[in-house]
Amino acid sequence: MGTLKPRCLGFLLTAVLVLSVAAVALADNVHFVSGPTFTDNGLTLSAAGTLAGLGNTNIDVVLSATANPTAICSNHGKHQPPGQNPASVTVTGGQSIPASKVKNGSVGISVTTQPPVSVIPGAPGCPNSGWTETITDMVWTSATITVNGTQVFTCALSDVGTSVTCL
Repeated sequence: MGTLKPRCLGFLLTAVLVLSVAAVALADNVHFVSGPTFTDNGLTLSAAGTLAGLGNTNIDVVLSATANPTAICSNHGKHQPPGQNPASVTVTGGQSIPASKVKNGSVGISVTTQPPVSVIPGAPGCPNSGWTETITDMVWTSATITVNGTQVFTCALSDVGTSVTCL
């Protein structure tokens, strides 16, 4: 077998580069073909659905959600005045999916956020820092889903009980 001439080698390298760019371009149209659907788990939010427009690569899905927490204040576990609500918080969760699970450019996802720090340091919503402020529930207001660092979905949320829907 003979050696490649410089002109042939250059053509071969150009072809490989063009095919590589084309493969990446195919992954630029990531979108949901079903979902996402959201579930309120109390202190966490879950999102599930099917993504399409994916290339043949590992997938990192991140769910970032903002909520208005409900909290209670306790003074040595005895007194719990109502209406103690800290400022909104943002929590995230992730899911890594290997390229081998992507079939025909599609894959199902199911990702859940981590819970917030439930005992709020310094108890800012309580009468003083000697109290304990504990988050008991989250009312979800927005969610964003990114795939490999690119935002593919965002919406304001309506949270009623465990039913969470996009507005």
